[in-house]
Amino acid sequence: MRFPDAARAFLSLIYPPCCEGCGSAVEHPDYLCEKCKAGAVRIAEPFCKVCSEPFEGAITGPFTCSNCSGRNFHFTCAVARYRSRGVVRDFIHRFKYWREYHLRHPLAAWALEALDDDRIREHPVDALVPVPLFVARERHREFNQAAVLANMIGVRADIPVAHCLRRIRNTSSQLTRGRAGRMENLRNAFKMDDTTAVRGLHTVLVDDVLTTGSTLDECARALLAGGAKSVRAITVARG
Repeated sequence: MRFPDAARAFLSLIYPPCCEGCGSAVEHPDYLCEKCKAGAVRIAEPFCKVCSEPFEGAITGPFTCSNCSGRNFHFTCAVARYRSRGVVRDFIHRFKYWREYHLRHPLAAWALEALDDDRIREHPVDALVPVPLFVARERHREFNQAAVLANMIGVRADIPVAHCLRRIRNTSSQLTRGRAGRMENLRNAFKMDDTTAVRGLHTVLVDDVLTTGSTLDECARALLAGGAKSVRAITVARG
């Protein structure tokens, strides 16, 4: 069960707010204590210029990782400032699968940081486009996590949100598939609902996690076919 923000605010008057990571007392409206905040693994250079995959080694300049090498993505880049590890992954799972809706606040804040990346700032952001869920899956979950995050980021960054993509096939889970399987599973799974929504615009896709980039690639393919000038992406975390 999830509580509206007003109910949580009322309960905080009775019960001291606690860290969502370890349960220790925190100052409202913080969701994490300082120790748990430090456990959010940030992505630092060097990282792949296309998908933000970090590399621990002697590379000092921009590079393309093995996941992206040889692939012609329809998006220019996908930016995340955090790894899907520890508290970040925990929050994403609790938000998506356990319906802990209040966790949208820290997740949106983490995703918002990606807008400051030079790869995003290189061009204006005319519209944010959330990655859609298939209608039956969204009905079961009760919300689309990407749409919730995009709407919050749009308000905070003063960027319009275009809900113009639709998932037309109920694709099976990507979790157990390799790169080739993910690509085939998502082939032609998305289409534009409004073919004029992004025409001539620099767009930025929004999702919770990037793994191989196959979902973002298929969404970007649909946006470019609909006339988008460019497609980049931001996510809360890099898997």
